[in-house]
Amino acid sequence: MLNQISPAVFSRSVAFLALFFSVLICKSAAQEGAFPHVALLTIDGAIGPATTDYFKRATEEAGERGAELIILHIDTPGGLDAASRDIIQHILSSPIPIATYVYPSGARAASAGTYILYASQIAAMAPATTLGAATPVQIGGPPGTPTPGGKPQESEKKEEKEKEEGDEKSEEEKEEKPLSGTAMERKVVNDSVAFIRGLAQRHGRNADWAEKAVREAATLTASEALEMNVVDIVAKNDQDLLKQIAGRKVSLDSGEITLSTEIAQLPIENYEPDWRNELLALITNPQVAYILLLIGIYGLIFEGYSPGAFVPGIVGVICLLLAFYALQVLPINYAGLALIIVGALLIVAEVFMPSFGALGIGGIIALVIGSVMLIDTDVPGMQVSRKLIGAIAGVSGLFLLTFFLAIGRSLRTPRVPADQALVGRSAVVSDVTETEVLVHLDGEIWKAQCETPLEPGQRVRVIAQHGLLLYVEPG
Repeated sequence: MLNQISPAVFSRSVAFLALFFSVLICKSAAQEGAFPHVALLTIDGAIGPATTDYFKRATEEAGERGAELIILHIDTPGGLDAASRDIIQHILSSPIPIATYVYPSGARAASAGTYILYASQIAAMAPATTLGAATPVQIGGPPGTPTPGGKPQESEKKEEKEKEEGDEKSEEEKEEKPLSGTAMERKVVNDSVAFIRGLAQRHGRNADWAEKAVREAATLTASEALEMNVVDIVAKNDQDLLKQIAGRKVSLDSGEITLSTEIAQLPIENYEPDWRNELLALITNPQVAYILLLIGIYGLIFEGYSPGAFVPGIVGVICLLLAFYALQVLPINYAGLALIIVGALLIVAEVFMPSFGALGIGGIIALVIGSVMLIDTDVPGMQVSRKLIGAIAGVSGLFLLTFFLAIGRSLRTPRVPADQALVGRSAVVSDVTETEVLVHLDGEIWKAQCETPLEPGQRVRVIAQHGLLLYVEPG
């Protein structure tokens, strides 16, 4: 019977069995590595795409390794709306309870951090920490754009004017006064209010103050937040937090569960970002993405002007692809991106098509304006630094100034006919035959004639030039 099995079928069967047993071994090893513990994650700084990637992958790994609770240390000034909502959705659907802990003392959960705190099954703060200021803000918007205080700039000015004029109105008239801000602003604020109120009601927390944090950018200290039922616990450290939540009931998507009374005895495992997340955090940093974009543009431009150099082109393509990946997850203004590209093209065009500064200066102006407009958000840590923009503009200006000085020097240099350019230069005899003499000059070999005999290695001076023939004399 075995003789009837073909070698191809037999080899495939062996390969399948080997793969099957490998999977079983890996699965058993993974199960052996799983043990009850508390997973510790940390969000420090502005919330962006890299933060979301780290949070999702770390919580999934914690679940596979048997974590019974996830503690999320948070200290953030806010973050991008899309990234924050991804984290919140992951928290709400998590099969493992998540305790968001504003830690250490002096930390804050501002803006997006407040939403994350409200979404968590357990909301905790360390002493001397704050939360709030959850008003949605933007940059580069139309007149009346919401300010960090939660009121449009024009409405603030209008209110001040009314106070100065002493305009007194009845309570009924004030209630009938239309809402301030544009329709789009009211839509964004109302959406944020509904979102955070829903999170508050899900876990039985103070929904009225949550709305106030959005509409008025209200903030609270840890003790005030505990008193007003905004957070569940004020704890000094992780161990204190675990002791206070032991035996507490929490609501998950699957239903209500009770945390183990022995949870304080479980080991705490720190889940730090891996190399993949560190790389993602690096390239999605607006400063790095901006520099990669400029390197990519200039690299491709110089490769186009000097085909075959390869290095500028290869570096340019890699940097440009990395920059485009970063920019597609960041809130960018495409008009700003277009201005940056046009500005770089004009600066390079000035070198190859001198226009006495018109192209170069226009390119620097377009580059600066485009750089300011590039990242369309007011989230701290998610903007291109004005200092970096100034440095890039300064370097570009110095480059153009050096180029103009070089042109000026070349214009002041006396003109020499092409067939007399080598007269007076020194050369070295490289070879002497019966029919010709060859001399070495500036890395080139020239034919030469001399009235006196010459020897290889002898230094000579060019006294005349006729086409490709040099007339030399010893010296």
